[in-house]
Amino acid sequence: MNENSTLAVIVGSVREGRFGPVVGSWIADRAREHGGFDVDVIDLADVDIPLTLPAVPPKLAGDDYPRPDGMLPVTKRLDAADAFVIVTPEYNHSYPASLKALIDWHFTQWTAKPVAFVSYGGAAGGRHAVLHLENVLTELHAVTIRDGLAFPNYFTAWQDGHPADPASTDHAHQLLSQLAWWSTTLRSARATTPYPVPA
Repeated sequence: MNENSTLAVIVGSVREGRFGPVVGSWIADRAREHGGFDVDVIDLADVDIPLTLPAVPPKLAGDDYPRPDGMLPVTKRLDAADAFVIVTPEYNHSYPASLKALIDWHFTQWTAKPVAFVSYGGAAGGRHAVLHLENVLTELHAVTIRDGLAFPNYFTAWQDGHPADPASTDHAHQLLSQLAWWSTTLRSARATTPYPVPA
């Protein structure tokens, strides 16, 4: 087994003029510096995610779920991931439709895997979006990490692709260390004991 976990950093916004790639690039660099991860950045602006879902829920269809051929690459990348960092803005006190669509097209890809959050927005720093995502991913049997990163008023809190607050790097390291622990633990557990997903 590879010592490093595969970490998928998901950039959730597809809006024109979005700030997500800046935040995603920064946290991906911190993950590479951490040393515990092989990092795969998934930018949803590069993924075709239909909004119309099949009638069969993915948790009932398993590997036979009828996804469009164009989704196969992103599904394989989610399958291969041992852990996730979701980078999300806050739109109208919640998260983008692009993220919801990606999540809803998949099920086992999230199961018994840890998910951390890096959010940005106005005064709340994207915290409302994260609260909603925690509920959704818990329903899919993912394990959400308590200590996330939130960047309020990101439009003044970042300079040259980095947070203005130097403590942000230490906070990112803490988040990634927790994520690495969960990732290693859950990867080992999945390899030895099938996760008991209810029928």
